[in-house]
Amino acid sequence: MDVTEPPGGGPEWWRDAVIYQIYPRSFADGDGDGTGDLAGIRRRLDHLVSLGVDALWITPWYPSPMADGGYDVADYRDVDPLFGTLAEAEELIRQALRRGLRTVLDIVPNHVSEAHPWFRAALAAPPGSPERALFHFRPGRGRGGDLPPNDWPSEFGGPAWTRVVEPDGTPGEWYLHLFAPEQPDLNWADPRVRAEHEDVLRFWFDRGVAGIRVDSATLLTKDADLPDLASAEGPHPYADRDDLHTVYRSWRRTADSYPGGRLLVGEMWLPDPSRLARYLRPDELHTAFNFDFLQSPWDATRLRACIDTTLESHAAVGAPPTWVLSNHDVTRTVTRYGRADTSFDFAAKTHGVPSDPELGTRRARAACLLTLALPGSVYLYQGEELGLPEVEDLPRDMLRDPMHVRSGGNDPGRDGCRVPLPWSGTAPPYGFGPDDSAPWLPQPTTWAPFTVEAQDGDPDSMLTLYREALRLRRATRPEPALEWLPSPDGILSFRRGPALRCLVNLTPDPIPLPPSHTLLLTSGPTPEDHLPPDTAAWLRPAER
Repeated sequence: MDVTEPPGGGPEWWRDAVIYQIYPRSFADGDGDGTGDLAGIRRRLDHLVSLGVDALWITPWYPSPMADGGYDVADYRDVDPLFGTLAEAEELIRQALRRGLRTVLDIVPNHVSEAHPWFRAALAAPPGSPERALFHFRPGRGRGGDLPPNDWPSEFGGPAWTRVVEPDGTPGEWYLHLFAPEQPDLNWADPRVRAEHEDVLRFWFDRGVAGIRVDSATLLTKDADLPDLASAEGPHPYADRDDLHTVYRSWRRTADSYPGGRLLVGEMWLPDPSRLARYLRPDELHTAFNFDFLQSPWDATRLRACIDTTLESHAAVGAPPTWVLSNHDVTRTVTRYGRADTSFDFAAKTHGVPSDPELGTRRARAACLLTLALPGSVYLYQGEELGLPEVEDLPRDMLRDPMHVRSGGNDPGRDGCRVPLPWSGTAPPYGFGPDDSAPWLPQPTTWAPFTVEAQDGDPDSMLTLYREALRLRRATRPEPALEWLPSPDGILSFRRGPALRCLVNLTPDPIPLPPSHTLLLTSGPTPEDHLPPDTAAWLRPAER
């Protein structure tokens, strides 16, 4: 494949890039079957160009039974027919590059699909075989081995073990799956697993992919003894283990062997910023998602503490922060910020909690300017630029998320933030596909004001706000350092050199805008030179 690099950014383009996350099933449908695909992404690349982002991150497009939205991978080197072909993927990468957009792919290294050839071979092989050594097979405990080998829980609910039926038809060993049973965990102590993933990285880098997002990046390696979680002493038996750093050092050497600055970004839900920063040392991952920021409530003290801690821990290893407000796993920002409790806990059941859409939108607009004013890179989840709310009334029989299934229907899962995007028109499917085919998840009948078509050219729309903020962010090129300015309680005020000052009012009362400043952009109206509650402004010192 002929690979060229887009202009601008250089080998460290990722330090301040804005990267747009695409959940391909729900972005755009190119063939009219109701499911988003690569043809749909190609058809909508101009939207990303006009938005002003630097790259797109595409969640898994690999062949998969789709037990977990594609995160159950059956083949790392191909594209699922649901989305298109490998040739179409290569063409998408080329077309994006020609428009100045780099492509980042998801790699899922902790587990594969039960349909992966390795796991099928393991099921057909006897206990103790080399095929089973690629996974975590163990005999059960209790009489007849009827109990799981340990007490580890699945992230999706229930035990992290499933018992297999041996080739002779008898109940046999158990295999580990930290997620759904359809996602058996790989054994990263086996050199074949490490070699396979090194080759997968090279496969996609050779095709022009500019970066890799590492799914569940802290869970790969396990304590060989697989001790009970309740009685384990010392390091956690399967999360954030020290031996994992050797994996990412090897990956970094592979990434650095390619020109153009290949990126490695980790999905890491770690409560200790210093532990997270260890993965960002100069010879490991380049960046990691800052989920502390996503989980912080709409509170000036908490947000400032998160920003300070993040900047300090990242500076210690020379890595840029990576800010994110939303993704395909969490409640959409507008809905979250419209609630009385604006913090986010991934384990908490917040579905159905009342949300004020007007308040949530106002805060989401302010959060847009706050986030894009911070030093480092930013990830923007599809639909965030449209101000989409969470869809909380999806028919239960249409929910696909294994979190819903594994909870016995008690947890609605994550489908509410994965509803297909509205592009045009006044009724579903809002231009999602080339015809009126129903999308794989139904869109609300109230979404006409949220379409790209409706917001395009509207000076007060969320889309216009994001476009203008991204344009100014690129044009002003603020200095990397952040300096906090004196401000009352409930106010965030900082500057990044003379080019940009950011002011966010998180109090219930208006505050006066500072004199001798030029107003560049606000998230809402500023009557009588005052910044209303839940509103942000970008300013620069007036020229004398």
